[in-house]
Amino acid sequence: MSIALVMPRPARQAPAEKNRENYQAYTSNPITKVLEQPVSTFSIDVDTSSYSNVRRILNQGALPNHHAVRVEEMVNYFSYDYPAPNSVEQPFTVSTEIAPSPWDNDRLLLQIGLKGYELSSNKALPPANLVFLVDVSGSMQSEAKLPLVKRSLRMLASQMRDIDTLSLVVYAGQAGIVLSPTTGDQKATIFQAIDQLEAGGSTNGEAGIMLAYQLAEDALVADGVNRIILCSDGDLNVGTTNIDALKQLVARKREDGISLTTLSFGHGNYNDELMEQIADVGNGNAAYIDTLLEAKKVLIDQMGGTLLTIAKDVKIQVEFNPSHVLEYRLIGYENRMLSNDEFNNDKVDAGDIGAGHTVTALYELTMVDAKQPSTDPLRYQNEHQPQPSKSEEIAFIKLRYKQPESKQSLLIERPVTADQIKNPAAVSNNFKLATAVAAFGQKLQGGKFIGDFDYDAILTLANPASETNATPLQSQFIELVELAKLNSESGV
Repeated sequence: MSIALVMPRPARQAPAEKNRENYQAYTSNPITKVLEQPVSTFSIDVDTSSYSNVRRILNQGALPNHHAVRVEEMVNYFSYDYPAPNSVEQPFTVSTEIAPSPWDNDRLLLQIGLKGYELSSNKALPPANLVFLVDVSGSMQSEAKLPLVKRSLRMLASQMRDIDTLSLVVYAGQAGIVLSPTTGDQKATIFQAIDQLEAGGSTNGEAGIMLAYQLAEDALVADGVNRIILCSDGDLNVGTTNIDALKQLVARKREDGISLTTLSFGHGNYNDELMEQIADVGNGNAAYIDTLLEAKKVLIDQMGGTLLTIAKDVKIQVEFNPSHVLEYRLIGYENRMLSNDEFNNDKVDAGDIGAGHTVTALYELTMVDAKQPSTDPLRYQNEHQPQPSKSEEIAFIKLRYKQPESKQSLLIERPVTADQIKNPAAVSNNFKLATAVAAFGQKLQGGKFIGDFDYDAILTLANPASETNATPLQSQFIELVELAKLNSESGV
């Protein structure tokens, strides 16, 4: 007699959640020949969302999508010790440094640094009218989303003063007012409103944004801070979901003096493209909140920069002297490029600087005496020989910006001369840190422009900037590079 063995059927596993994260595709800025195009123009960027999002992905044991890495946001996540202006009447200073590139000794790196006027303390902020716009749709249920949003908002609300007002708008399938404009001394009422938030339903972001602007207009503060703070994963599926349409809506409202900042949360369905772009047109900045410490950095430690704009529509234009420079490449800022004629056009929107913000841009330069230029000589180069005038200038930097309440821009000009070139041993810690972070960002993008400069070389470059008085963020950066190296070696 035979006995048939019936094996238990394996339990059906739930299908893995599909990753629907959305990033704007872009192509890295090319190496440009100076004789063909001597002028480079772009808008500044103070967003930091790319860095903290990349940190989240690396901590999850993976390498980021190349399009998730925006090198300028990686670099600008850190504050640099540039000289600060003495008065808000001069909203920022301009610093430059030039030295050999650590990943290619045949080339130079030109660092341009801006430092915004610093408030003496958060108490020096003018009266603030803040509207929290919170996504409470079903996609916000995970611990890294709405629960973290609530803790972050409680932390910011705890810093509100009696002269400040706070409103709370939520949106899912529909939008609603949870808290009408309430003064900062009513903290128990504010905390109660935040604590009652729960997630569920579809996501109608358009309705929420419209209602938030209505409340902001109702409580508008003359000569104060008027800002909407949108907290979401950016996953809109009801109402206007087209990015261009939402950008047009936000752009219209910024003319009323109301800015919009985006705080992104969560993963799996995170819409980075939407959250970054609507902050850009809303005269705000975009941050990604992966931990409560990051919320503290953005909302408490850097409150002045997050809330108070000290210079708007800031543009940079650099003209390179072909007597010295053969080729150049702007590292990052791919989605902030402007045409040269837009530099003098005051109707063209550009990035804004908040109180205490630092902004850093890096150009890689190939000089005329380089041993290995990236591009071949022009066939008809002799017909376009550069003029010998101003022969000691390598480049000429121009910046345009507007005071927060002005519609007319002001101009700053600064030459960069050959005698400013430093040897590697003389560069500042600012230069070391910025170039290390820029190398890391480019490596995560595939390393097309940095050759054999690997993670170990980045660690060697980063360590000197952290030996003395290393900040926690600099130490954390080194850990991230080590983590990226491990993820890469494991074939993730």
